[in-house]
Amino acid sequence: MAKLNGTSSLPAEAQNFLVRYKALLKEMPEPEATEATIQLIYRSYYGEMGGAGPPPDIPAHSKSQVTDNVTAFKRPPARRPKTASSSNAKPRLPVALIFACLVVVYVGIRYLLQ
Repeated sequence: MAKLNGTSSLPAEAQNFLVRYKALLKEMPEPEATEATIQLIYRSYYGEMGGAGPPPDIPAHSKSQVTDNVTAFKRPPARRPKTASSSNAKPRLPVALIFACLVVVYVGIRYLLQ
């Protein structure tokens, strides 16, 4: 927001933090000023939320640059085709055969009951 000059829409407290950040920028480099402002906001938030005593320390950003944070794409392993000879495969009857059997049973019952 500060770099886009959209500070007028910020609440008063956020604008105060921004003014402090700009003052710190005049005294130290940007990464250090950013880290100091984050710590200042953290301490203020901790106090507002009812924290007793000094806030617990949080580790600062690591100064090492991340060179590659992209995960390589890996294809999932190919599925093996299901074989008819497998022991746990259920034999499937065609729908037409099942329908024909139901018709034969129905017709047989109708003739027996007449």
